[in-house]
Amino acid sequence: MTSLVDLSNICVQFNERKVLDNVSVSLKSGEITTLIGPNGAGKSTLVKVLLGLQRCTEGKITKPKGLKIGYVPQKLKLNDSLPLDVSRFLLLAGKYSQQEIQDALSLVGALHLIKANMHSLSGGETQRVLLSRALLRRPQLLVLDEPAQGVDVQGQIDLYDLIDTIRHRFHCAVFMVSHDLHLVMAKTDHVICLQHHICCSGAPAAIAQHPKYLALFGQARQEKIAFYHHQHDHHHHDLSGQAVKGEGSSCGHHSHGHHHHD
Repeated sequence: MTSLVDLSNICVQFNERKVLDNVSVSLKSGEITTLIGPNGAGKSTLVKVLLGLQRCTEGKITKPKGLKIGYVPQKLKLNDSLPLDVSRFLLLAGKYSQQEIQDALSLVGALHLIKANMHSLSGGETQRVLLSRALLRRPQLLVLDEPAQGVDVQGQIDLYDLIDTIRHRFHCAVFMVSHDLHLVMAKTDHVICLQHHICCSGAPAAIAQHPKYLALFGQARQEKIAFYHHQHDHHHHDLSGQAVKGEGSSCGHHSHGHHHHD
């Protein structure tokens, strides 16, 4: 399958320091690629390169002309003193009709929030509204920067399930940044582990055992992954409240990772 976007041998240098060193990534329609790595590894810089906000020192980007990108930023900066409901916030995104806004909110299970105050939303609600804003563009590429920050564990599972549903519905490529594999694992097709250069990349289960991944993140992360499978098999419900069968837990019932929620 041909790629939608190719980043080839990307280098970004600030003064004498290489923040990105020879990084190549291919993003394919209908697939979720997750970028992980410690703080300061160059993840945000790579996102800016992808969005066209950061020039490369070396390397090239190949993407279709007029590529539609939906972007969910890591942090939303709003002026607290200005009253702003969800409907108005989404109208600020462009020339969209009220029907389009309702449709976008429905897609993410947040239509009930249309008149809610943006300042009073929970972390998970805010992420859904930001996701609906990104979907207004009917994106071919959806870029999410740490979408699970400030969201509780069940909310994160629901959010990743939602992203999974959207990727199938829009057949868009998804590029997601996370600070570790954590709960992302069951829904991701490819993982790229970044530490200025690509340390390792591949399927999530393979990366979880990779010595370079373990060197960066340590064994404690294994418990989180085990915890996710354990919970996914027994306690998870999808957005409509239906129980969902797990992915087939290879981690068994030995996990006690529920103290590692971040």
